[in-house]
Amino acid sequence: MKKRLMALTLVTAMVISACGGGTSKPEGSSADNSQGASSETSSEGAETTAGGETAANSGEVAKLDWSKYDELIKKIYTETDAKKREAYMHEAEDMLMNTGAVLPLYYYNDLYMEKAGIEGNYANVFGTKYFMYTKKDGKNIDVFKLNIGSEPAKLDPQLNTTSDGGVLATNTFVGLYVYDKDGKLIPALAEGEPTVSDDKKEYTIKLKPDLKWSDGSTLNANDFVYSWKRAADPKTASDYSYLFDNFEKTDDGSINVSAPDDNTLTFKLTAPVPYIMDLMAFPTFMPVPQKAVEAAPNHDANPGAWAAEAGFVSNGAYTLKEWKHDESMVYVKNPNFYDADNVTVNELNFMLSADDTAILAAYQSGDVEFIDTVPIGEIPNLKKSSEFKVSPMLGTYFVCFNVNSDTFKGKTAEQASDMRKALAYLVDREYIIESVAQTDQELATSFVPSHMSDGQGGEFKANDADYTYPDKDAVGYYPKEVDIDKAVELLKKAGFEFDADNKLSPNTPINIKYLTNKGTGHENIAQALQQDFAAIGINMEIAVEDWQTFTNDRKVGNFDVARHGWVADYNDPVNMLEIFLSTSGNNAAQLGK
Repeated sequence: MKKRLMALTLVTAMVISACGGGTSKPEGSSADNSQGASSETSSEGAETTAGGETAANSGEVAKLDWSKYDELIKKIYTETDAKKREAYMHEAEDMLMNTGAVLPLYYYNDLYMEKAGIEGNYANVFGTKYFMYTKKDGKNIDVFKLNIGSEPAKLDPQLNTTSDGGVLATNTFVGLYVYDKDGKLIPALAEGEPTVSDDKKEYTIKLKPDLKWSDGSTLNANDFVYSWKRAADPKTASDYSYLFDNFEKTDDGSINVSAPDDNTLTFKLTAPVPYIMDLMAFPTFMPVPQKAVEAAPNHDANPGAWAAEAGFVSNGAYTLKEWKHDESMVYVKNPNFYDADNVTVNELNFMLSADDTAILAAYQSGDVEFIDTVPIGEIPNLKKSSEFKVSPMLGTYFVCFNVNSDTFKGKTAEQASDMRKALAYLVDREYIIESVAQTDQELATSFVPSHMSDGQGGEFKANDADYTYPDKDAVGYYPKEVDIDKAVELLKKAGFEFDADNKLSPNTPINIKYLTNKGTGHENIAQALQQDFAAIGINMEIAVEDWQTFTNDRKVGNFDVARHGWVADYNDPVNMLEIFLSTSGNNAAQLGK
């Protein structure tokens, strides 16, 4: 369905999900963490339905019993039969989509521009970019100038949850393994491949000898023991602590990881984890220096304080030399990096900005040589340049509803779900892709993106003998086309009145506030949604916030509807699904909270 309304000047919609500014993954879905409690019980006086939902009293917001979802994710963690595991993951996505809490728009790809002659830097399908091996015209580079986002919220690799922050982490820290330019996992601090028990639950990894932190002090297996236990500890409030849920626990409740000697790391799992080696390259599993972490003032209350300014100890290719907040960062080569001899860039200069117009101007003037966001209005012309590039990613750009929003007061849980689903039928995704995103993104009909593995050598997002999506033709949960009649039907079912022209009656209005961060792409997607919803008389106000305010408000549930995105951390559907655990800091929809 093509719009014939005002032309929108739009920009590329970037990744949130660990995803600065316009290109980020949810930083806890945003900023600081809030480790949630287990799923909420019914409100006092409410009646629980057969589906585990609660009917709301007048003036209350109905609560969803999310404990079954939590239990299902835990079953996925422990299931050893690949076929059953895939079935559980489909069941979990069905449960998630039935809430209407997520409205997928499209599956990500990665847009970037780099000057002619730049080569050697690379990215993987998880949005991580590696700059330490970049060359220009075949020669090493003294200073490489670039932009990947705005002011980062966290530089502690165990507390970061944004894509741009992840890029900074992988250029300043390194774990046991790392992705190479071909997307293959290779040993980094590990000496080689792990030794794995027959039941695939116990791993032993030998470390390279003579490893060092950037300050020259010794780095060994005990640093990993400390770091992993820290990341898993609720007191640290890492949004990714759930990644350790399938680790075996010791008598004191901590994860079972140990260092039999300085160069040996051992850990035990409760069940085989097909993606465990991918986690070994993920920032949460990178080591942090205990001495520096605990020397920071008030580190118990603010675990990330040790890495809040330039000069902190790291172990990756670079150290942070200078940080002018909201302006620039200067990283310099770390001579103690395990692969320092092969690092080809002496200094990385990051421009900190989410202003895509200013970013493009800086690129065109030569002030920066690499950018990964541009104004959408410029894309048609920029596409003509060999410097404009697009690479594949695994992730989904989506709209997120706060299920505890006052928007749903007085509605049963089923009615609230129908309200949210109705809005999904109103969205012209094709228009957003063609006129806003403009880089051939794939229209999303499910939350788990296409091309993600099913764990059995096939693709998860597919109809097959064992599973057929509710909308078979669309291979997802919604048709690709707008369906106003279906939207009206669902809203009538939820108690809303309409006139003969399918316009909402003034007796039953819907007024919502849509939260987004600055960036022409995000803002104009909001405008496109605003027009779509207005087609039946829904009034949507758009609120635009700076990156850090936005991510924090979204994380704590200070919104009705918000833009969101998630780029996978590893190639397994459970990574898309586990962010909605009731205990996850990445659960912006507030399901079970």
